[in-house]
Amino acid sequence: MEPEVKEVETPTVVETPSTIKMDQAGSLAPMSSDSSNEQWREIADKTYSVLATLPEYVGKFFTEYRKPLVTVGLIFGSIVSVKLTLALLGAINDVPLLQPTFELVGLGYSIWFVYRYLLKASNRQELGQEFNKLKDQVVGRVSQ
Repeated sequence: MEPEVKEVETPTVVETPSTIKMDQAGSLAPMSSDSSNEQWREIADKTYSVLATLPEYVGKFFTEYRKPLVTVGLIFGSIVSVKLTLALLGAINDVPLLQPTFELVGLGYSIWFVYRYLLKASNRQELGQEFNKLKDQVVGRVSQ
């Protein structure tokens, strides 16, 4: 059971392309220089008017949307600073002797902090007072 194959007839007549005269090939309609100068002048005038009003428009935009722009700027700045800090810490951790040295310094400071402020009740009260003093300074209530 083989499928039947039908032959497709191909046209035997081949059309020859019309000949192009060399003196007409690539010729364009002549353009008057006056109309092209006027078009360029119109484009230049529109561009100049847009650029002349641009500082006023930008200033109006910034005064109208100052708070959202500051918020977006702060968010963007904080993201960039966190990424830079993490990249810096990653680079420091790659240095062979710095990572264990920093771990020892952190462990030593933690032990000193516990000994200095957390073992005795009087020292814990002193730490609480210093914390409240710092909190008042940050919030804006200055107590002396």
